[in-house]
Formats: sequence, C-alpha cells, structure tokens
Amino acid sequence: MNFLTLDLNLLRVFDAVMAERSITRAAERLALTQPAVSNALKRFRDSVGEDLLTREAHGVRPTPYAERLWPQVRVALGALRGAFERKDFNPQTDAANFRIATADATAATLLPSVIADIEMHQAQVNLRVVPLTTRDPRGLLERDEVDVAVGYFPEAVAALMAQGAEATLRHRRLHQSEYVCVMRRGHPLSKQPLTLDAFCDAHHLLVSFSGRPHGFVDQALIALGRSRRIVLTVNQFFTAGRVVSQSDLLTVLPASFVEATGYQASVVERPLPLRLARIHVEALWHLRHDDDPAHQWLRARLVAAAEQLTNRRPAS
Repeated sequence: MNFLTLDLNLLRVFDAVMAERSITRAAERLALTQPAVSNALKRFRDSVGEDLLTREAHGVRPTPYAERLWPQVRVALGALRGAFERKDFNPQTDAANFRIATADATAATLLPSVIADIEMHQAQVNLRVVPLTTRDPRGLLERDEVDVAVGYFPEAVAALMAQGAEATLRHRRLHQSEYVCVMRRGHPLSKQPLTLDAFCDAHHLLVSFSGRPHGFVDQALIALGRSRRIVLTVNQFFTAGRVVSQSDLLTVLPASFVEATGYQASVVERPLPLRLARIHVEALWHLRHDDDPAHQWLRARLVAAAEQLTNRRPAS
C-alpha cells in the first residue's frame, strides 16, 4: 500500500463500519449513501490488499486482519482529531456527554460526588451509566461503546500491564477495598467467629455481573478443596443487600460496597475465613481519549470522588 496516496476519508468510513458492524448504520452515521460507503470500503480494501469484511444476514463481520488494523486506525484518527480540535474544556459552557460502564454499587459510591461537582459548578455535562456485564471491559472500550469503565478488572489490567507501551487502553487505580462476608443482623453465624466449615455449610448469594454461576470466592474454595452452595445469583448489589437482610443467606461483598446496598443498618460484616486478593477499583479508557480535555475532566472527577470515598472509610 502506498500511504502517500491513501485517501484519509477511507479510514473514517472503515472506522464507522467497524464500530457499527453495519454498512447501513455506518452510512447514517456518516451522512452518506450506502453505495458510497460500499465503494469506499472497496477502495480501502484495494489499497491495503486484504479482505476486510464478510457480509452476514444482519450486517458485516470483520476479518482477523480488520480486527488487528482497527485499533491502530482509531488511535490515528483520534490523534488527528485532537490536533485540529481546541485544547481547552470549560465545563460551564461546553456541553459533553459521557458513557460510563460500571456496576450499581460502584456508581452508588462514586457518582454522588461527581454529580455534586456537576451541580455546584453548573457544568454542562451529562452522564449515562451503562450496565456492566463483564469483568473484562476492553471490548466495550475498543469498540467505543463506552468512554470509561470503572470496576475491578484484574485480568484486563494484568494484560494491559503486560502489553506496556503497546496497549491501546489506559488505566488508573481509584481506590482499594477487601472482601467481607455479609449477613443479616441476628444471623446465627454472627454470634461467633466465622469458621471455614460454617461458611461452606451455609447457603449463599452470589453477585455476578455476567450471570456466571461461580466467582472469586469459589475459585479460592476450590484451591482449598472446598465448595459452597449458591442458592441465588443476582447481578446487583442492591438486590443482594435486600435479600441477605431478610434471609439467612450469606454473601461476599467488597467492604466499600456494603453501604451502597442501602441495607447497611440491617446487615453485619464478618472477616472471611479464607484469603482473597484485595480489590483494586480501576478506571479504564481508550488511548484515543487520553489527551481529550473533556475526558481528562471526567477522569479527574472520578479520582476526586474516589479520594472522598477513601477518606470516609480508610483502607484496612
């Protein structure tokens, strides 16, 4: 491919089609006709000398080559966009909309502070929380479905650290916590130290964003040759707090999230009878937004909110 003769508009079309997985939706997004988008894709395919897409019943499917190429194209387009757009952001006058992927408890602990900041400064900023259904949000960020993901993503963060400077995502630790066992006040197990035998013999509630039947606790129990019975699996911490406060089920939650269930007064915390890694709540975002002033403003608000959370409940 001769880069000097490459029409950069083809990169915009390629990026839109990859994001939408549909020529029709990409055409609407770019305010072009479908034939114009198809023709641009053909020209881009001829330029790179590789197949890029295959048609399916409800859209298009990228080839492995296109999947490898797309992150680099997005970063390049983002850099070009940043070079021409203004470099300042005034939240009082500049409107901005952000999509945040996070769990309900994370939103409940961090967003009140962020919203208070928006209201106090009359910022023209709107936030939309997207349900987090995975422990690995890298795909959401790569596809530009969200602007930032906030949560506990140990495998994703480890992968990014291994990639080093080659990674297309960035991350920052916001705060840390530890897992605790939560049960209703007056639960029979609340009256004495919680042993491993008692923990395994009890009935449990699991919070799972993805609906998986097992979590970090079960992995740790398997390593000890033990197991537990999970009677109920839910995908919200609020639901977990309500059910546990009105039953004899046990659940395991980050200590910093117990207040966010809304049932802190009705439950008690007990140390776990097994070791689990500490929880590091991280913010992840794509490199294309790294230098964007509006995105930097949002990340600064999240950091400030996390600092307030830490000050309210120091890490143990």
